[in-house]
Amino acid sequence: MSYPDQHRFAMQLAQMSRAWRAELDRRLAGLGLSQARWLVLLHLARFEELPTQRELAKSVGVEGPTLARLLDSLEAQGLVQRMAVAEDRRAKKIALCPPARPLIEKLETISSQLRQELFDGIDEEELRRCQQVHARILANLENL
Repeated sequence: MSYPDQHRFAMQLAQMSRAWRAELDRRLAGLGLSQARWLVLLHLARFEELPTQRELAKSVGVEGPTLARLLDSLEAQGLVQRMAVAEDRRAKKIALCPPARPLIEKLETISSQLRQELFDGIDEEELRRCQQVHARILANLENL
């Protein structure tokens, strides 16, 4: 692949990511959550067992202090709760509170609808090939 093609691909990928996130933010604006906070809720909902604050930070891809501030605001909204870990006094497990569940369902419904719209006209083979290319690029990044 030539340099101009690689450059175009990289720019297009970055533009697509920003535009996708911006459209999702626009659709979620009425829920009263920032992008960072709804992202934390979605990641938290996908854990099978209550994660520690450190595990959640790793999953979301943020530093511990950043997550702590986000959890402070989510806790103030009554959406999450920090719980002590008996075997490690410094660690905290993070739990969703009941009011978070319907909010997460709305988040997932809205994001699923957007995905359906964005993947309209793309067949399974095209999607599979794109996933292979993205996986190769991610693997190359990890090897740097």
